[in-house]
Amino acid sequence: MRSVELLVPASSLEVLKIAVTFGADAVYIGGEAFGLRAKAKNFSHEDMEEGIAFAHAHGVKVYVTVNILAHNDDLEGVREYLYELKELKPDALIIADPGIFTYAREICPEIECHISTQANNTNYETFLFWHRLGAKRVVTARELSLKEIREIRAHIPEDMEIETFVHGAMCISYSGRCLLSSYLAGRDGNRGACTHPCRWKYSVVEEKRPGEYMPVFENERGTFIFNSKDLCMIGHMDDILSSGIDSLKIEGRMKTALYVATVARTYRRAIDDYMESPEKYRANMEWYQNQISNCTYRQFTTGFFYGKPDENAQIYDSNTYVKEYTYLGYAEKTDENGLVYITQRNKFTVGEKIEVMKPDGTDLLATVKAIYDEDGNSVESAPHPQQKLAMDLGVKVEKYDLLRRAEIQPGA
Repeated sequence: MRSVELLVPASSLEVLKIAVTFGADAVYIGGEAFGLRAKAKNFSHEDMEEGIAFAHAHGVKVYVTVNILAHNDDLEGVREYLYELKELKPDALIIADPGIFTYAREICPEIECHISTQANNTNYETFLFWHRLGAKRVVTARELSLKEIREIRAHIPEDMEIETFVHGAMCISYSGRCLLSSYLAGRDGNRGACTHPCRWKYSVVEEKRPGEYMPVFENERGTFIFNSKDLCMIGHMDDILSSGIDSLKIEGRMKTALYVATVARTYRRAIDDYMESPEKYRANMEWYQNQISNCTYRQFTTGFFYGKPDENAQIYDSNTYVKEYTYLGYAEKTDENGLVYITQRNKFTVGEKIEVMKPDGTDLLATVKAIYDEDGNSVESAPHPQQKLAMDLGVKVEKYDLLRRAEIQPGA
């Protein structure tokens, strides 16, 4: 069995540090341009420099996305950006466009090139093509089954790496290549500005009857005809880890620190448990499945891994996420008096029960005993987002522990 990397997304410097702390072997991030998540917070030059240093200090790799499908007027800026990345020294660049790949091999040949899923990598000859050009790794198209991935592994060199998405949102279009957003909203999904029109609710209008909307039914259950369930392979690590995949990729560069921490530590433990003993992995299955539902999600599917999805892979009646927990913040530091310092993400109050989420899988139930503002004044609650607070929780909290609140309170 090949050694396996857990690759986790990070939308910001804060989330990168959480991903590293909660079990990632590698993180992938985007700069302020030329990645496919233009609406993510993304990384400034300074944040990227700090993030790479932090990750490397903890033995974690950093991959930077440069995976837009470039137009002519992008090319000059791409070259300048690659020179910046050469100085920052990430461990790899994730690229889809052959032109950008050519620039990367010219400008920073010392940095590995990984070929994005956007390049539609569906067969072993495509993998061999990129390998001959100098790519170290190829990300499989999401439309591949485990059988096809095993066939690819059997036909490519041992030193060539396979990366595959195992968790997160599924795109309705082929390997993420979509024109809907560009056509309907003027924002090109292939250049990082997707508005996710696949999640919208559609109706039909007859041109001579403007204003008369007829709902579009895929069947009697609903009208959200493009709305896929989220991919989740936490219950199938035996098949995943024996398939020849080198890197297990989590989708979610738009997601919160709570999402990233939850998914990272759950997959980390599942991988480690299976490597130690398949029996241990199977014995802990209920824990993995309970944990993975503690972040926002859209019900789960196994995608294409066991064949083409049927109608049960879609959600027809709603495009909303299931949300079981609210993210409150993370412990930025603690002091000798046991106070925990955070930047508040959502409102909470004195006397409220919250949970402290630790990287080792432990969750501590705590009661908020006191809250203090930046001036040291005692307050009952903090009504303002991003407010700096100190808290007394009465339990042991360490730096980078996450604080969350269950949507259904204990005892309710």
